[in-house]
Amino acid sequence: MAVLFVWKFLQYRDKAAFKVMGYCLTTAKGAAETLKLNMALVLLPVCRNTLTWLRSSRARAFVPFDDNINFHKIIACAIVIGILVHAGTHLACDFPRIINSTPEDFALIASPFNGVKPTFKDLMTGAEGITGISMVILTTIAFTLASTHFRRNRVSLPAPLDRLTGFNAFWYTHHLLVIVYIMLIVHGTLLFFADKWYQKTTWMYISVPLLLYTAERSIRACRSNHYSVKILKVSMLPGEVLSIIMSKPPGFKYKSGQYIFLQCPTISRFECRPKLLVDGPYGAPAQDYRSYDVLLLIGLGIGATPFISILKDLMNNSRDEQILNEFSRSDFSWNSYTSSYTTPTQISTQGVEKKAVKAHFYWVTREPGSVEWFRGVMEEISDMDFRGQIELHNYLTSVYDEGDARSTLIKMVQALNHAKHGVDILSGTRVRTHFARPNWKEVFGSIARKHPNSTVGVFYCGIPTVAKELKKQAQEMSQKTTTRFEFHKENF
Repeated sequence: MAVLFVWKFLQYRDKAAFKVMGYCLTTAKGAAETLKLNMALVLLPVCRNTLTWLRSSRARAFVPFDDNINFHKIIACAIVIGILVHAGTHLACDFPRIINSTPEDFALIASPFNGVKPTFKDLMTGAEGITGISMVILTTIAFTLASTHFRRNRVSLPAPLDRLTGFNAFWYTHHLLVIVYIMLIVHGTLLFFADKWYQKTTWMYISVPLLLYTAERSIRACRSNHYSVKILKVSMLPGEVLSIIMSKPPGFKYKSGQYIFLQCPTISRFECRPKLLVDGPYGAPAQDYRSYDVLLLIGLGIGATPFISILKDLMNNSRDEQILNEFSRSDFSWNSYTSSYTTPTQISTQGVEKKAVKAHFYWVTREPGSVEWFRGVMEEISDMDFRGQIELHNYLTSVYDEGDARSTLIKMVQALNHAKHGVDILSGTRVRTHFARPNWKEVFGSIARKHPNSTVGVFYCGIPTVAKELKKQAQEMSQKTTTRFEFHKENF
């Protein structure tokens, strides 16, 4: 960015227009050059199909694809800065200097204006001014409603302005940027002090990313119409959780940890919601769980969702391995799918996942009712986990941290009931519920002691504040112990 700014800054310092507008011109043009690059880069992190493919390539070893949304936000901030500098210097400095220039100075830049000195109104109502101001207005709307407070509906506005908050407002106004890109190309071809085509570089920056993004959206539109599913069961669960069981479309392939978008055309063609159309699957950090021998899965509230598929996948692999071992003990076995005899050698080549994975799953929730919808998952995993492959830890948060003396009584009652009946008093399963917040330092320390000289994949889905604490603990424990913790955050 800095190199581009300096390059364009020095380039315009040698032009005749510099004698009229001075460093206001060079600053505006330097900012414009960085804007072109950033408007190209901001599209790349939202090309989901491309990122899904890259996650499965060797590029994931040195490119942090998990941070695509953070990168998108950083570039967006750089765009805001570029707009402020570029538009601000033009409006507050360049235009006044052109208007108030002497006849001798204006003669140096008279050609783009056909020899007639423009007024401020002329500069604002020309094609360059209209496209520029329009882009500023549209990006201001889109970026403002994309901010956390508006997007997460934390801003209270009176009706009908309340429709300007929430995800729908963010989603629809973000599509105003399509118009912005069209105007950007037009604006970039109307430069005052660049006559030759190769000096108008806007299209050179954004053409490839724009074509890639257009292709991505076209693929999504075609694919969502191709994958139509039938709803088998729908139920409302405690904690405002909607459970949908649907049929799997023919030929639809996915990995545990990936996600899809659901669209109900009868409601809106533009809203992806829980006859449904499926768009995906798309890559996510959790899909890389197979790269680790030991997993630490942490979900806050509904953030447990991405990890349920991983836990079930581990159980299914464990079950398949058990079946394989049973077949291998005999000299031959009957294959019901091919109606033929299968030898142990043939069975071992069927691609069953043999890698032993130890998973520690921590689920933290505020609402007791949330345990109800997760109970079935806990029971299923407890019944299938004959090898003790998965450790489940439930935490119902209170005002006290774990280890606080005020939570001791609750902990004692829970322990006595679990020891006597083998069942948790809250969830009704064998998995004990802790009535406190987890002590993450102790959690990481315990896993480090259990798995020395191992690499632990830490996958988290929840609020950003906890993510900072978990990332800090992962870094500290990696330095203090022989266990290496690699942290991944889901953008859920």
